[in-house]
Amino acid sequence: MRNVPVVAKGENYVFGQNLEDVAEFVGLQGTGHKPLPPDQLINKWVMVLRALQRYARQLPAERINENVIPNRPRSIRLLTHHAFRIAEAYLDTVEKNVEYSVGHANVPPKDGTFTTGAEIAGYGEEVINRLQKWWDGVPDKTLPHPIKTYYGMQPLTVVFERSTWHSAQHSRQLADVLERFNIKPDRKLTPEDLAGLPLPERLYE
Repeated sequence: MRNVPVVAKGENYVFGQNLEDVAEFVGLQGTGHKPLPPDQLINKWVMVLRALQRYARQLPAERINENVIPNRPRSIRLLTHHAFRIAEAYLDTVEKNVEYSVGHANVPPKDGTFTTGAEIAGYGEEVINRLQKWWDGVPDKTLPHPIKTYYGMQPLTVVFERSTWHSAQHSRQLADVLERFNIKPDRKLTPEDLAGLPLPERLYE
């Protein structure tokens, strides 16, 4: 075991990142969550990334390096970059066979780069284009193959959904940051927009 959370019983254990695995491990018949099919998830993910671009462009340049994220020592700049980096890390895994790891998704921008919301939104455009190009080239849209992650071999569909809702959760947080700055988020995503994604109930978990 290299990562937490982990659920263990005696010498047997299961990683906590996949709640379906946890449910089976403790003897339940699944969590009751029905994942969206990949062709709907890709639309949700692109929609989320587009919203993140809009929010990024609204960030006041003089406040982008502030740390206003509850329970996490992360600046607004790093949060916004990370929300796009999640997709880039996913693509590195599926295209380059790089293990899907916590560290890879958390690679920060180099010093002196992406210092404004507009610059981060531009980075987001590159990520979106790459994500769409990958999806357009996928021969089997059911994504049947497993991939290597820091919590073991996982179905690609599980990692695809996890990456989608991960970006979506950060879009909710960034919208909250704007509102605390008394800035109305540009076309804020609605609960209906995010329906079907297994998002945490709270903004900052």
